[in-house]
Amino acid sequence: MKFKLTLTRVVLSTLLFLTLSLAHNAFAQSSPTATQQLQLSAFVGGTGTFTNLAGGKNLDITAGADLTLLSFRLFRPAAEIRGSYPIDEGTISSQKNFLVGPRVEYPLGRLHPYANFLVGRGAIDYLRGGYIFGNVRYINSNTLVLSPGVGLDYNLTHHLAVKVDFQYQHWDTPAVPSGSIRPKAITLGAVYIFDFNPRHRHSQ
Repeated sequence: MKFKLTLTRVVLSTLLFLTLSLAHNAFAQSSPTATQQLQLSAFVGGTGTFTNLAGGKNLDITAGADLTLLSFRLFRPAAEIRGSYPIDEGTISSQKNFLVGPRVEYPLGRLHPYANFLVGRGAIDYLRGGYIFGNVRYINSNTLVLSPGVGLDYNLTHHLAVKVDFQYQHWDTPAVPSGSIRPKAITLGAVYIFDFNPRHRHSQ
């Protein structure tokens, strides 16, 4: 119940963010400090995850999308959704997740550094017949995932960019003494940018 309540709050907060951004569009069209720029980008990449469980590592496929509704002079707020699924699980545990949350980008010409804070659901499958802690053998567990991160997109063209992304995550698990682990995920990928304002040519 606690997980569902927290996830519901995250989803509602994201929807509120989007609603406020849409309501602000009229102001953005006339304001000297903000311009309307609806932009959707999709990304996919390979992710190396240090699982923080007995030295385990995963190699994942990560895919997601970012929706930007406004572009201010110094930053661009967006909503992000992403998921990661392991294609090489290693030998200790397999971690997969589905996350959503706000992202803020600071464009500097072709460079687009950003920070995000994602929240969602994660699942751990303990390999080789399970993970033993104390007198209990754990086969799998599910948890709320908190994932603050930073990254950089570099625009190659108006529609194509490359991505470097780092996420520091918090997972709860009963299989360790502290009750939680802190995986670290590094993603290298490609971004495709859908421009819904064909007459507006911003700097790449």
